[in-house]
Amino acid sequence: MLRRIREVPEGFVRSYGDVSPGAPRFAGTVLSSTPEDVPWWRIVRADGSLAKGARQRALLEAEGVPFRGERVDMHAARIP
Repeated sequence: MLRRIREVPEGFVRSYGDVSPGAPRFAGTVLSSTPEDVPWWRIVRADGSLAKGARQRALLEAEGVPFRGERVDMHAARIP
């Protein structure tokens, strides 16, 4: 799973379900507890909403991730 997270390139996102098919909450648990350096901000909810709010949005915007209102534009930014 951490490999899938590390593979998300700058400017793109994956959903929790993309990195942990069938167990998206497990991805959140791993991200919140891992001591490893991974780009956690590139993992968002399937609907494009952010689990970490303004902090996560600032990091994504700095990478050029497109938004539609409060959510990531998943059609433009999501990679499978």
